[in-house]
Amino acid sequence: MKTHSRIPAQGRGGVARYAFCSFVTLSALALQAAPAAAGDIRASVRDRNGKPVADAVVVAVPAGGTPGAGGTPGVAEEDQRNKEFVPYVLPVQVGTRVHFPNNDNIRHHVYSFSTAKTFELPLYSGTPASPVLFDKPGVVILGCNIHDWMVGYIYVSESPHFAKTGADGNATLAALTGGNYTLRVWHPQLEGSELATARQLAVPSAGAVDATTTIGLTPDFRARRAPTPGRGGY
Repeated sequence: MKTHSRIPAQGRGGVARYAFCSFVTLSALALQAAPAAAGDIRASVRDRNGKPVADAVVVAVPAGGTPGAGGTPGVAEEDQRNKEFVPYVLPVQVGTRVHFPNNDNIRHHVYSFSTAKTFELPLYSGTPASPVLFDKPGVVILGCNIHDWMVGYIYVSESPHFAKTGADGNATLAALTGGNYTLRVWHPQLEGSELATARQLAVPSAGAVDATTTIGLTPDFRARRAPTPGRGGY
């Protein structure tokens, strides 16, 4: 005995078209949901004795010298606590605005004469109303006109791909588009130039690549922390 579909021929065509459209829609959604292929750089910075180097900035620039895609520069913070700049090294992307809150119970006078950014925040407490815009790549050395031992660094990167090493000397640059990159390392006590640390590195489209850099360090010549006479309690 023959059986017949209860769906009319015209209806069956409509169902087929509906199923095809649903398949196309689901496929498009799946493509949108799929993460972009990206790889990581697991960086390690060591001194000539093999010891880990903290506060080193590791930067990756895509082949061709173009910065590559990255997040929009935002807002960062360079604090002043216990008469010190915190953090000691702050890496940011070009275009970042940095707040300089003073969380001490005394006033500070923050300044920099660096080529990448010259600015001055006269004697103040609390948080200045406006952040400082760092619009040029380079190293900005911070000082306090009241406390000579207060020194800090803001590293302004032209690339959105950067990270700072921790106490273990390690840092991860995550979610980079697969391809060739130039990797550089900078540190406040770096012996020689940052460009001398440059190396070529191939980043996979998935997974991670390890990169260890050995650098020489100069002595730390920061002024000794001591009371500053004649400053009226500042």
